[in-house]
Amino acid sequence: MSILSRPEFHNEEAAYAYVEARVWANGRVCPHCGETERTGKLGGKSTRIGTYKCYQCRKPFTVKIGTIFEASHVPMNLWLQAIYLMSASKKGISSNQLHRTLGVTLKTAWFMSHRIREAMRDDTIGGFGAGGGAVEVDETFIGREPGTKPGRAYHHKMKVVSLVDRETGRAKSIVVDKLTIAAIAPILRENIAREATLYTDEALHYRKPGKAFAAHGVVEHGKDEYVRGDVHTNTIEGFFSIFKRGMKGVYQHCGKKHLHRYMAEFDFRYSNRAALDVSDILRADIALRGVVGKRLTYAQ
Repeated sequence: MSILSRPEFHNEEAAYAYVEARVWANGRVCPHCGETERTGKLGGKSTRIGTYKCYQCRKPFTVKIGTIFEASHVPMNLWLQAIYLMSASKKGISSNQLHRTLGVTLKTAWFMSHRIREAMRDDTIGGFGAGGGAVEVDETFIGREPGTKPGRAYHHKMKVVSLVDRETGRAKSIVVDKLTIAAIAPILRENIAREATLYTDEALHYRKPGKAFAAHGVVEHGKDEYVRGDVHTNTIEGFFSIFKRGMKGVYQHCGKKHLHRYMAEFDFRYSNRAALDVSDILRADIALRGVVGKRLTYAQ
């Protein structure tokens, strides 16, 4: 049976129950006052699906409040379909495709996809290379910086610095304005453990920051050197290849103000990929657990 045949993808009440079981895994919580005990489900004929009342602050609430679903009129089962499709598509799924598949407007599909990317965003800092692991760092270029004209090399393109932990498989990407020591050093310092081994190419902006770690292996691409024992950046190049295929083949265009969310989407799928024993449905569940506190308005 197809995964998309499951009840929560077709029945809104089942969808609410599915979301509640994951968002309120440790018990129902009133989002207004934090009450966990004195709450009850409302069951009147005119009551909206999934509505509860808090008998501490006397306010009604649903699992949507304080999440990416808040103030959305899209049925919850369609939200679950969208989360699953975005989580299961290795190179992403366009807003146009979501619009056609879900039967919502293009504007709604676009807004839904950005809110789901917010749920996928990992706000944790540090942890890369903990315990003396190996971390690869490299930069890539995409699209065009606002206000610039096309030119040679990469100066007119948007710039992204990414980290991949070889041991855990975790990836994290940060959009930067310039590739300088002043921009790169804080990113490495905040995210990589001091006992880690850093692997980069020969770019000068990695040389000085690399001295802060236990070891810094450099592979010189300019001299046609790509592997020297354990020293290489092939893992992160593989991550970039998936990212570039998705951005060029599926999304095709992205403005700089939204690039960090697209990077969060590709980071999320890479950090929770099948090679790490994460199935499509588990990946969607992990994204669902990240919906709390990530409300995104259209104006934002």
